[in-house]
Amino acid sequence: MDPFQTLLVALRALLRNRMRSALTALGIIIGVAAVVAMVAIGEGAKAKVQDAFAALGSNLLILAPGSSLQGGMHGGSGTQPTLTWDDLTAIRTEAPAVLLAAAVLRTNASVISEGQNWWTTVIGSEPEYFQIRSWSASVGRLLEPGDGDGTAKVAVLGETVGRELFGDPAQALGATIRIKGSPYTVIGILTRKGQSPMGQDYDDTVVVPARTFRDKIQGGLARYLSGAVFLGAASPAATRQAQEQVTALLRERHRLAEVDPDDFALRNLTEMAEALQEGQRTIATLLASIAAVSLLVGGIGIMNIMLVSVTERTREIGLRMAVGAKPRHILLQFLLESSLLAFAGGLIGIAFGAAGATWVAWRFGWDIRLDPLVMVGSVGFSAAVGIVFGLYPARKASQLDPIDALRFE
Repeated sequence: MDPFQTLLVALRALLRNRMRSALTALGIIIGVAAVVAMVAIGEGAKAKVQDAFAALGSNLLILAPGSSLQGGMHGGSGTQPTLTWDDLTAIRTEAPAVLLAAAVLRTNASVISEGQNWWTTVIGSEPEYFQIRSWSASVGRLLEPGDGDGTAKVAVLGETVGRELFGDPAQALGATIRIKGSPYTVIGILTRKGQSPMGQDYDDTVVVPARTFRDKIQGGLARYLSGAVFLGAASPAATRQAQEQVTALLRERHRLAEVDPDDFALRNLTEMAEALQEGQRTIATLLASIAAVSLLVGGIGIMNIMLVSVTERTREIGLRMAVGAKPRHILLQFLLESSLLAFAGGLIGIAFGAAGATWVAWRFGWDIRLDPLVMVGSVGFSAAVGIVFGLYPARKASQLDPIDALRFE
């Protein structure tokens, strides 16, 4: 028998019982839709974590001074000045795994332009700060080594500050702003970074040279560094090595005994990002596994209905065998029927899954990532489920005795 003719026979058999075929495929539809939606939401969550840490910077470690102890009460990290500018120089020269290092001094202040003012975060830092944070200028330029001699009163504005002070951030280039009474020339506007997961606006900031910050804005603690240090490791794999090298170097420089705790805090954001991504990956895998169970349940439903179909169509099978159909033709027909049910259910499930994930993203503001490979894989898996669970009913049908089948009532 022509395989194409067998396919037409299988299609006609399914269309004769449209409602039963639709209900049989429903398990596959639900399973595939669940897999597609869950994976899309899980991948979106992972991508959001990656984007959040990418906005902070690449291969980033944050070094902060130690905590104070007074009256038995510990303050937070940074409350006790323990890092010096010489420590920063030593890190740059004696920690090979550290590619970049920049002091980050911070305060909040009112920034004034002609006719406008805006309360924002003012950061004193160095050119390496922008490299560590993978931050470029959309207009103008960033800080350069020559700006750090203490005489340069220049500033780089975040997009939010530029918009609030000048309407169009690009109009801020070359303009003069005042911070705590001192004038600064705007030399650049930073590209937009957006918000952190906690809602902080990265673009609501002004960056000035670190030495200018110490001399004109906040003052300093002589040799002590009154802020944090951002460190950029040579590669993601080198962040752990950089952390170990900096820790050993600072403990040696601060003359800490083996039993003494660190008098500084060093956070490895790459490890934090990897831990969060691993957690998101585990959750996504769990959800996809649960959804895959629906596919197996759908496959069992197909097998049950196909067994019922074999019983109902026993006389038809006997008649086809009597006129020349061979067992392999009967086997192929029933396999095609179960596979078509599963394949059609998979295609419909993809549509429902994509629509469901899109609705969730719109309703709750979540990020989603619809992966074409997952969709193709879901359809292929559903078709395989149809073949596997349709094999037993098809084999049972192909082994019927034609004479007994024709006598069946």
